[in-house]
Amino acid sequence: MTQTTLWRDAQLVTLTPAQGWGLVPDGALLTEGERLRWAGPLAELPAEWRASVAAEQGLDGALVTPGLIDCHTHLVYGGERSAEFELRLQGASYEEIARAGGGIRATVAATRAADEAQLARGAAARARALMAEGLTTLEVKSGYGLSLEQEAKCLRVARGLAGLGLSVRTTYLGAHALPPEFEGRQDDYVDAVCAWMPQLHQDGLIDAVDAFCERIAFTPAQTRRVFEAARRLNLPVKLHAEQLSDQGGAQLAAEFGALSCDHLEYLGEAGVRAMAAAGTVAVLLPGAYYFLRETQLPPMAALREAGVPIALATDHNPGSSPGLSLLLMLNMACTLFRMTPEEALRGLTVNAARALGLADRGRLAAGMRADFCVWDAAHPRELAYYFGRNPLRQTVAGGLPRA
Repeated sequence: MTQTTLWRDAQLVTLTPAQGWGLVPDGALLTEGERLRWAGPLAELPAEWRASVAAEQGLDGALVTPGLIDCHTHLVYGGERSAEFELRLQGASYEEIARAGGGIRATVAATRAADEAQLARGAAARARALMAEGLTTLEVKSGYGLSLEQEAKCLRVARGLAGLGLSVRTTYLGAHALPPEFEGRQDDYVDAVCAWMPQLHQDGLIDAVDAFCERIAFTPAQTRRVFEAARRLNLPVKLHAEQLSDQGGAQLAAEFGALSCDHLEYLGEAGVRAMAAAGTVAVLLPGAYYFLRETQLPPMAALREAGVPIALATDHNPGSSPGLSLLLMLNMACTLFRMTPEEALRGLTVNAARALGLADRGRLAAGMRADFCVWDAAHPRELAYYFGRNPLRQTVAGGLPRA
């Protein structure tokens, strides 16, 4: 029989209303296996449910939020690119480094040279750093292998991170950069990316498909071919869109009902309207904005006015966002993008879940997955206020306390 546990004496941050924290003082959660059976004021817990409780955990008035979700990462890779960091500080641009053979291609070479065990050790260390700040669901993209064998290797490593006690979603990002063996044959490479997709899907390695639609990457026409291949396999799509220029990627992604468009510093009005109509989530990546010293802000007012859901993520990768702190992303979103603390927390919970197509997490409500964090904080705005301080006391993932 599945055990029922009562988590009581908590201040719940349910995030169940469309706006507002959904605060419940003197609240409680009733978990049954990996699901939340009930959430609300302890005094309102039905007597018959109280009688079914097998175990109780007192939380001494701690703050409880949904588990945090990182919906955009590139966590599996070899090597590092600190030398490029120095070059950028000396005046080189991200595009100049990429065109000179650095950037993504440098990481591709290091990733191809690493075996699966080496990649797994590196990815697990990064995942644990995120877990230390309340991560319960993680998205990991491929895109540093750029061949069928190497992309499969990276996706297998990503799937293996579930063994750490995480929910893991994997995204195929074959259309990330052009590998050296396809130099001068970009359309041929797009054909290959599409041709590899059925095998990777058949092997159970793909939950979604992404592409990098940008001047230094792939054109809208090439991205469309990738999305059409995904549609034939009934795989949802996502897009790296409008990071360095407005290529119309958001409109294209919306046409395919994309789960999310990510980055979006150069998103225009037409893209905002298309995303709103399609229900596509805007995933903002303050770590990359900060690390690349961007000055073009995402169109925050337009996204809000159009009602586009806004999610946040670390975008952890070795070149443009090597950060491993979800709490820092909350603070950066508020300070750099002028999001409210509530918007920022929703960005790492409710809307991050939506960006992954997951309707069973991100809020504290009956029927949701029992993923939640216990914090030494008096109010949820403190999570975005501090940086360099981790108030996490405990994480529960799928109803199980994490050691």
